[in-house]
Amino acid sequence: MTQLEAARRDLITDEMKRVAQRENVTAKFIREQIADGHLIIPANKQHLKPHGKLDPLAIGRAVTTKINANIGASPVQSSREQELAKLHCAVQYGADTVMDLSTGGDLNATREHLIRHSSVPVGTVPIYQMIVGKTIEELTYDDILQTVELQAKQGVDYFTIHAGILQEHLPLLKHRVAGIVSRGGSLLARWMLYHDKQNPMYEVFDDISAIMREYDVSYSLGDGLRPGCLADATDEAQLAELRTLGELTHRARETGVQVMVEGPGHVPFEQIEYNMKLQADICDGAPFYVLGPLVTDVFPGYDHITSAIGATAAAYHGAAFLCYVTPKEHLGLPRLDDVKQGCIAYKIAAHAADIARGIPGARDWDDDISRARAALNWEKHLTLAFDTDTARAMHDEDLDLDKDLNKDKAKDFCTMCGHDWCSVRISKGIAELASGNDPDSQPGSPTARKPVV
Repeated sequence: MTQLEAARRDLITDEMKRVAQRENVTAKFIREQIADGHLIIPANKQHLKPHGKLDPLAIGRAVTTKINANIGASPVQSSREQELAKLHCAVQYGADTVMDLSTGGDLNATREHLIRHSSVPVGTVPIYQMIVGKTIEELTYDDILQTVELQAKQGVDYFTIHAGILQEHLPLLKHRVAGIVSRGGSLLARWMLYHDKQNPMYEVFDDISAIMREYDVSYSLGDGLRPGCLADATDEAQLAELRTLGELTHRARETGVQVMVEGPGHVPFEQIEYNMKLQADICDGAPFYVLGPLVTDVFPGYDHITSAIGATAAAYHGAAFLCYVTPKEHLGLPRLDDVKQGCIAYKIAAHAADIARGIPGARDWDDDISRARAALNWEKHLTLAFDTDTARAMHDEDLDLDKDLNKDKAKDFCTMCGHDWCSVRISKGIAELASGNDPDSQPGSPTARKPVV
């Protein structure tokens, strides 16, 4: 049985128990959410085998917001070793899943290597491998099913399948500025135009589902017509595909396969809430997996920031899963530091949204670090920081430049204001004064010699 089938039969699996432990909820609650289709546990049976390292997690609105990091070799650069380094970096900096989007090198070997070393779910876009050594026009139905089965056997936990883009949607693109920006979407559009046939992924969708059910691979229904710029956001092409994704959500669930749905893209800030709520309605509450969305188009090199702004709003209004964007978006293949920057930006977005949503316990971490900061407990403050190494280096940088600075004295301030102007230190002194203990009243104290305004 798949996780969905077990949940519908009122059975609680080991994976549901582990997820409940991680989310601090009951296993019964997790089971109910899965049975309703509002939560998924992407966990291929092959990745769960005794030799596998997968630690199951859940994606859905009822639990904490998750983030994904895209990695993968290209025909231009990267290698299996570099992709493994990216995997470890992504997990270190908060990625809950990774997607191997490799289009170059030995795809099977790279994928198998990543799955074997990954403690988080691994996703792929199978169409990339389907056309290795051939043109998209040569793609056959058998190619589709054979590739899906091969990757399922390897242990891939979720597939992006672009079955929602249909022949009848293509004329709706005529007024777009950016056209089709999805690789999978553009490839399938070309196939449909060449053969004058319906999307082959749509035609063999139930056969794909049968293979995925056997291994309990989850669907990530791809949005091949996602907007690639603000001008194309929420247009009829995007919405027409979304309606098809709603249909496919029900078809997949009927076969016992878990489903989440992918979304935009580039979306003006004021349209994000509408997009999130529309998807929830059309796709019957299936977890929504969004790329960004980017809220402006004019900051190449900083799109991890422009998209994290949109991602925070998306997660607050309905998204359950955020696909990171790195500084290299629109410019090139992300390298190791780009992966780190993208993960951190999206961890910020996910955490901020969880606080705003009132997820139980989400703000405890913030309150702990605030108490440490107020107490001028620098060691605890730095230890609690998400990226302790960077925080510590920034704190120590200017202190190390001042050769005359007494390091013991520097424990109760930072170089932003210095000792005499440190509001946190002064505030702490005010509290101690109010309690009858004034540490700065002793001879030699700078604040004893002059008033503090």
